[in-house]
Amino acid sequence: MKYIYTVFMLALALLQADRASAQAVTGAGSSAAAPIYRSWAKAYARATGSRVDYDPVGSSAGMKKIQQQAVGFGATDVYPPDKDLIEHGLLALPVAITGISPIVNLPKVQNAQLRLTGEVLSRIFLGEISRWNAPEITALNPETPLPDMPIKVVVRADGSGTTYNFADYLGKVSPKWKASHGAKTSIQWPEGFLAFKGSDGVAKGVRDTAGAIGYVDFGYVAEYGLTSVQMKNAEGIFVKPSIDAFKSALANSEWPATGAFHNTLTQKPGKAVWPITMGTFVVFPKVTQNPEQTTLALKFIIWSFLNGDTLVHENNFVRLPDRVQASAFKAITSIRDKNGTPLGMSLISSSAPLQQ
Repeated sequence: MKYIYTVFMLALALLQADRASAQAVTGAGSSAAAPIYRSWAKAYARATGSRVDYDPVGSSAGMKKIQQQAVGFGATDVYPPDKDLIEHGLLALPVAITGISPIVNLPKVQNAQLRLTGEVLSRIFLGEISRWNAPEITALNPETPLPDMPIKVVVRADGSGTTYNFADYLGKVSPKWKASHGAKTSIQWPEGFLAFKGSDGVAKGVRDTAGAIGYVDFGYVAEYGLTSVQMKNAEGIFVKPSIDAFKSALANSEWPATGAFHNTLTQKPGKAVWPITMGTFVVFPKVTQNPEQTTLALKFIIWSFLNGDTLVHENNFVRLPDRVQASAFKAITSIRDKNGTPLGMSLISSSAPLQQ
């Protein structure tokens, strides 16, 4: 009898697990935005009891998954070209704003102490400047003790929106970079560079490698205790990466004025602007083949837009301007199932901000 009871309880537990799995929100993509989705997922689970499974596989892999409708939502740090959105029947919406920070691992160099220009940074990632005491670096840092040691360049091995925005910036400050690489999610890096998968991989690679330099979303700097740098912006002023500097880049872009978000946020004018600022986006099918999956994902994203501003700031991201967020809500109302039934409108109408 005890055996039968045990088998019954085990079967019940498996059925409950299967049901919970079936009801889980699924998403995949940007590793830079993973801290936001992780925070939102925890808060959403506490408020609703629904689980969110987010896989930070990188922007390129996330786009492939949402094109196949293998997940409820995709996440990317690159706004997809209109032709790709049309071809695959997708809708991309901004989620938040962040910044990319070059990070270094150098003895006796403190956080945000080292100064670099876009031109010098591009030459490091082209493999042309290979030692930390090179004249181009020491001229920018006369009072910083720079070691006579090789530069170990740490890069992304996978297709990455962070890489795209980083390359987009380098192309705006270096004609040679623009001609040789342009802005791409994957770069053919010089031989000898250390390639890691995901933002976590790059963060750990730089942290664990003396003499290293890499690039990650700013949220990873504090999380991993990394050393960021100062960058010279478009006004010729050295600035540190910060929420205020990302806000300044956003304010000096086309996004708030137009409510459109096709253009990147790199190398914007303004004295306080961080030059390597970027947006991150969530992607849905415009016509879903799996309405239950899409509805679960929409509920999560709508709830997060309405309740998640505090968590955005806590993870060192910038919330969307009201005008941009309003355009995102409007776009959500166009999402339909294959029978033409709108999914987004009723969800927005029934959602309400969490009462604190």
